[in-house]
Amino acid sequence: MDDKTKKKLFPSAKEDLGHALKDPVTSPQTASSAYRLAYSDDEFIMQDEQRAIRLQLELSKVEQALQAYNIEDTIAVFGGARLSSPGESERKLQAAEEALAAEPHSQELQQKVTAAKRLKANAHYYHEARKLGQLITEASGNDGLPDLYVVTGGGPGIMEAANRGASDAGGPSIGLNIVLPHEQVPNAFITPDLCFQFHYFALRKMHFLLRARALVVFPGGYGTLDELFETLTLVQTKKIKPLPILIFGRDYWERLINFDMMVEEGMISPSDTWLFRYVETAEEAWRDIKQYLLNHLQE
Repeated sequence: MDDKTKKKLFPSAKEDLGHALKDPVTSPQTASSAYRLAYSDDEFIMQDEQRAIRLQLELSKVEQALQAYNIEDTIAVFGGARLSSPGESERKLQAAEEALAAEPHSQELQQKVTAAKRLKANAHYYHEARKLGQLITEASGNDGLPDLYVVTGGGPGIMEAANRGASDAGGPSIGLNIVLPHEQVPNAFITPDLCFQFHYFALRKMHFLLRARALVVFPGGYGTLDELFETLTLVQTKKIKPLPILIFGRDYWERLINFDMMVEEGMISPSDTWLFRYVETAEEAWRDIKQYLLNHLQE
């Protein structure tokens, strides 16, 4: 029996749902929630017992969409949502200073001014992420390279910058957003058909790596650390093949994490510090990524 014959014999799930919705509620049996089609029963799907189904749906929906676009090779860009452009960081600093001027003895406002000054000092990372997104997208499919797509967490800050760089180059990019208790909306530079929303962090992080050919990590907070260390652990334990892990801003990261101390304490091996490399500019990062890709394609 070929596919065409199957389509004629069996109604689709969508067709049957349409028929079911047309059926009038004429008895206690048809009024019961038990009578609903399982795949259209929200109360059923949301039960804890159906978590495995929801996990599979989050994996499959994004996978099918990326396959439809023939996306096979991505460059994942991580970094802080609070790292905004130089102009925006200047506006935030001014607002913090004005608030402190009105309440000069507030320790909370003093801390906010200090943080705003540091964010302004680090605003150049927004420019570098934007430039890197542009370089990746401009090179996509050229000079023997595969079609490359920038993928980010889909939010503001560094994520916005990388998606924006891809948009500057006139190319598509991917955003993997996630539902959070506070407002979380995708940035305006993601290709709409490649903008996804997740409930499960685990599935989101899996999709970051399923097609990744390199990982680029800018300064960030807990989320960025989580994404970085999960990838380092997967490479260290050989659960995934080695790939370039490029960390922007040696000064920031060496102040934050003492990898040498971990070696001295015997918690990691000296070779574990070779799993990543520090970079400072978009051009430097792209040079490493391009060289890796060209070497890899020749294997």
